Amino acid sequence: MSVDLTMPLEWKTATGDAAKMLEELQPNILKAHARDHFSALFLRFSEAPDAMRFLASLVPLMKSAKTHLTEVERFKTEGVKGSPYVGTGLTAAGYRFLQIEVPQDESFRLGMRAQETREKLNDPPRSTFDNGYHDEIHAVVIVGDAEDAPMTARRNEVLALIPSTISVVAEETGFGRVNANGDGIEHFGYVDGRSQPLFLVEDLHAERTESDGISVWDPAAPLNQVLVPDHAAPDPGVHFGSYFVFRKLEQNVRRFKQSEEALADQLGLVGEDRERAGAMIVGRFEDGTPLTAQREEGAESPVPNNFDYGSDAAGAKCPFQAHIRKTNPRGSGGAEPPPQERLHLMARRGVPYGERADDPNADLPPSARPSGGVGLLFMAFNSVLGNQFEFTQATWSNNPGFPIPPVGVKPPGLDPVIGQGPRPESVYTTEWAGSQTVTADPIPQAVTLKGGDYFFMPSLAFLRGLGGKD
Repeated sequence: MSVDLTMPLEWKTATGDAAKMLEELQPNILKAHARDHFSALFLRFSEAPDAMRFLASLVPLMKSAKTHLTEVERFKTEGVKGSPYVGTGLTAAGYRFLQIEVPQDESFRLGMRAQETREKLNDPPRSTFDNGYHDEIHAVVIVGDAEDAPMTARRNEVLALIPSTISVVAEETGFGRVNANGDGIEHFGYVDGRSQPLFLVEDLHAERTESDGISVWDPAAPLNQVLVPDHAAPDPGVHFGSYFVFRKLEQNVRRFKQSEEALADQLGLVGEDRERAGAMIVGRFEDGTPLTAQREEGAESPVPNNFDYGSDAAGAKCPFQAHIRKTNPRGSGGAEPPPQERLHLMARRGVPYGERADDPNADLPPSARPSGGVGLLFMAFNSVLGNQFEFTQATWSNNPGFPIPPVGVKPPGLDPVIGQGPRPESVYTTEWAGSQTVTADPIPQAVTLKGGDYFFMPSLAFLRGLGGKD
């Protein structure tokens, strides 16, 4: 018997190898863990035996995916709070330093810091990154919880285990933010974290019955879209891990809000309809209402996600270049059959960082917004970095010709939110679902990469086994 990776997993009834897999898998991969309060510690090793002992010593502070899922269920039924989450991963450089076989993924082995990767993603020079990201990183330890006190206590327990031969070269602190509806938002003020691939049958059932359904957009994804065998673990048949992308993305909120105003002016939008300018940049209104579904915000909570672009083949409602249309075309990209297109989606686990005095959703002038010091700690789990994260960034977001527009229609341009590279002009319709268009100035880049790396989040069995090595 082995784990069937070709479909979602029903975790409550999992037996045999599937049950063993859940007992040895880190949390936050198959299902997001609470991380409203979050810390990421980036480490560099100087002595391999100490590093291996440290990684093994983390295991008693960690929990399995099975324990996490059981805690979530218990909280739903009994209101009992779960424990903080501790996760850890190694870079390819970290594996090499420990003289352990490096996981096979080509992009992982190359690493995010390689010049070839930088050119592929159009990333800025590493010298422009924040301190701590200029030199080689070997590992990351992340700690997350719904509340600050338990997260901080667990972080302190991790710090107490770090020997003098391991340096903490950087630390990032995240703070979850919500809007008036209680939906998670990012610093531009928009609902974030929707449209996740769902790997668990129970989560699909909840999406079908407790939200707006899955009749139009089915978020089901097979396990092999996020899990890979952990070949350095005792039994790769039941011991799995995942490739983890971490990118610190600084958001210039002032510039973004100025861009919204400028686009509204160029399109001649007035009154409440000016909100549509921001929705044309993102693809959703601030409250999460999809622009392709209606011309104004105000969809019922929970945020709708059961939609596609079938009724908007010309991009007259939601522009082709809108961020969420670029990064999940929902079968409308025109370059691949929809089943192939879906394989590029990844499990995103980001959290905002940075303090600000203003309310992101308040009606304030752009001058009252922060121009730096806030952003998103972008995190995502992948089974194939080149076909998921890197494909999304390079072939979708940074590609002015994607999605492929109808004949005679100008190419969309870059993703106005996360696109990196020279930005051409883009076309927008002045009326929702109308035919009159305006070629507007490029949206200036308001998101800047300030650091990051690729990690492999190994199985608990692998980490445990390091305790006997030196």
